[in-house]
Amino acid sequence: MSNKKTRRKNLQEQKITTMKVLEETKRRLEKLREHKRESYDDILRKILYVLNVARDEPEKARRILERIDELRRRWLEEEARQKESKNKELQRD
Repeated sequence: MSNKKTRRKNLQEQKITTMKVLEETKRRLEKLREHKRESYDDILRKILYVLNVARDEPEKARRILERIDELRRRWLEEEARQKESKNKELQRD
């Protein structure tokens, strides 16, 4: 079974809960999103992972955060290109 299928199956077997967060917290979490479909659970797990790594290997944690920034920048640039392309198509019609 692939990693994604195994993870999905494990998530289905786990209990899900609801958390209340302030709008500001939600916006801050979204700034750590690397792609559109990344869940808040994924983002929170990533934060916890980086914090745990930072205790023992601060340089590695810094590299992880830089990678997140780079992936997010690419994702936002791609979204902007797609939006611009759609706008141009609409203007032609």
